[in-house]
Amino acid sequence: MRLEHKYIVALISVFGMFMNLLDLTIVNVAVPVLAFELDATAREVQWVVTAYLLAVAVAIPVSGWAGDRFGTKLIFVLALAFFTVGSALCAFAWNIESLIVFRALQGLGGGFLMPVSQTMVFRAFPQQERSKAAGILVVPTTFAPASGPVIGGVILDFLSWPWIFLVNIPVGVIGIVLALAFLREQREDAPGRIDIPGLMLASGGLAVFLYALAEAGERGFGHPMVLGFGAAGLVLLAIFVLVELRTEEPLIDVRLFLNRMFALANLTQSVAFMGFASTLFLLPLFLQLERGLSPLQSGLATFPQAIGVMVMAPLIARIYPIVGPRRLVAIGLVVASVSTIPLVLMDLESNLWWVRGTMFVRGIGFSMMLVPLQTAAFAGISMADTGRATAVFNATRQVAQSFGVAIIATVLTSRLAHYGAELGPLDDAAASVSAFADGYIVTGVFIALGVLLALIIRDREAAATLRARISPRTGEA
Repeated sequence: MRLEHKYIVALISVFGMFMNLLDLTIVNVAVPVLAFELDATAREVQWVVTAYLLAVAVAIPVSGWAGDRFGTKLIFVLALAFFTVGSALCAFAWNIESLIVFRALQGLGGGFLMPVSQTMVFRAFPQQERSKAAGILVVPTTFAPASGPVIGGVILDFLSWPWIFLVNIPVGVIGIVLALAFLREQREDAPGRIDIPGLMLASGGLAVFLYALAEAGERGFGHPMVLGFGAAGLVLLAIFVLVELRTEEPLIDVRLFLNRMFALANLTQSVAFMGFASTLFLLPLFLQLERGLSPLQSGLATFPQAIGVMVMAPLIARIYPIVGPRRLVAIGLVVASVSTIPLVLMDLESNLWWVRGTMFVRGIGFSMMLVPLQTAAFAGISMADTGRATAVFNATRQVAQSFGVAIIATVLTSRLAHYGAELGPLDDAAASVSAFADGYIVTGVFIALGVLLALIIRDREAAATLRARISPRTGEA
């Protein structure tokens, strides 16, 4: 039986998304090894992660326009090529400075991959089947970051650090070959000219703001450098909004946020991702530094979250057109909020199966939130605006994750100081456990805020993606 083209598009897009998202976490487990092998300080190695994030922030704003202007197939192939070549260069880096530069090149490819991949998929599926598309996209969105610590742990246990980057090469080459062979070119008839002021302001503002967030994790939010760069980034982004509102052909049409469903979906996913990303930051630290687990053991303890997503995503994709986004998102985030309780109560003697079970439940809640939001967000977005809308959707997610991690890093540092503890197995165990417990409470608060936002979602605003009859009186399914 011949596979429909929309599913071919979705499967090929997964290659690019998986590579990009895997790299967000796989490098984290290698930080101590990179510091030793490349004779670098922990702060220098942190720039291996920061350089990637900053490059992604620079690339995301222009990705929507580039796909519309030159074609999503061409941009997808070029982004995969940039990412693959950058991965190869990273593997052969001779010192920490060269690795940072090559990671930035890799990040430029990664910044285009996510928005362009989502654009191709959403344009390939009709609106009534957008939940199927979201169900496919949610797998790499969660499976890849959760797989990073596991794959990284295996590589560091049995191979050497360059293989963390070399594993991307065969995946990238396969993705490029498949894209050239099977994808059809998609471009807009009137994409407009490149908005240079908008590009400079958006890329510059995002990069400066994300740099401030990266520094906040170590220096704290009250540090003058963090405050200065953070304020500068926000000012640039504020000017960007004002400029775009007055631009006839904006790089990112901020008027998209006048669409209530799109704006609410972005806001809800932002607070939810702050909670999920900060949990995935805290838990490996606790398991490795306090309980003494290896990177591989730690990764296997958190990996069940991805299994929960994969188990639930197909079901959510099927029932979404009937149930609608409001109830699914709210229930999913309630499940995720409740699953924070076992983490708060966890100590050094807690059974690891308790941890794995908790992460599995969180994965179920995450899937119930993400599939409906990714579907409903674009319910009122035209095909012509989809490219730039996906760029916005990915940019808010990227900033939210960075913001969540920066906040939780600062919270952990302050609570450790409050209890007179430090990271490491030789420290006061009870004090460290209390500090981490406080951190988990903060992650739960982030997710709980998402519940409140979900309750004001109106199913009728996502009616184009639903099969259920919407009541004109209540606006609900």
